[in-house]
Amino acid sequence: MPSPSRGRDGATGTASAIESATAVRSDSVSPGREQTRQRVIEAAIGLLTRGGRDAVTTRAVADAAGLQPPAIYRLFGDKDGLLDAVAEHGFAAFLATKHVDPDPRDPIEDLRAGWDVAVEFGLANPALYTLMYTEPAGTTSAAFKAGMEILMGRIRRLAAGGWLRVDEELAAQIIHATARGAVLTWLSLPQDRRDPALLTTLRECMVAAVTNRQPAVKEPGPAGAARALRAALPEQTKLSSAEQHLLGEWLNRLAADG
Repeated sequence: MPSPSRGRDGATGTASAIESATAVRSDSVSPGREQTRQRVIEAAIGLLTRGGRDAVTTRAVADAAGLQPPAIYRLFGDKDGLLDAVAEHGFAAFLATKHVDPDPRDPIEDLRAGWDVAVEFGLANPALYTLMYTEPAGTTSAAFKAGMEILMGRIRRLAAGGWLRVDEELAAQIIHATARGAVLTWLSLPQDRRDPALLTTLRECMVAAVTNRQPAVKEPGPAGAARALRAALPEQTKLSSAEQHLLGEWLNRLAADG
């Protein structure tokens, strides 16, 4: 069950995903400018954490970073550009908490663990998380996209093992929506109404919605999947007889490879 008070430490995403997600500055940007930019982002996050979004004004951020307000506009264009950069920083930090196991012993437990990490990050960084998922530019973030690629990898492994109950894209939407909804609902509740059972229940509802209790395909690889589909083929009514015959030939060839 996700902890309601802190994030999970020590987990890391793949190096390539993190590098691609955080390499948002071109080689032509000077190290000094990048350091100043990072100092401003950190100052903005500090204000956001202590005082919420309304506390993040260009003047307050400039003061906290030891700069004049015009520097904020030179670095980020305007306040919206600064907030987009803060959200991008948050997605990169979230990406760094992800642990990627290319061959998990139990794909469903791996799904649960990934969901827990997402929720824990939100609970540990409430103001930053809320900004990340309310800024319009959030879903265009390179780090957000890299994180979604990690999630799609988990889903693909579930599908390949016969565990997936729904389409891969729908599964991703359900997983993402339940984790995001769990965090934002928890944060909206008064302290005395925050029941950890809410998080566990939402996670298990997600697992039940996207996975089968038993794998639909007992054997790994395309041969086992082809045999399972071939066995169910006579019951389908969507295909014409010619289409059914052609699909049957393809499935026979795939099944023979096993």
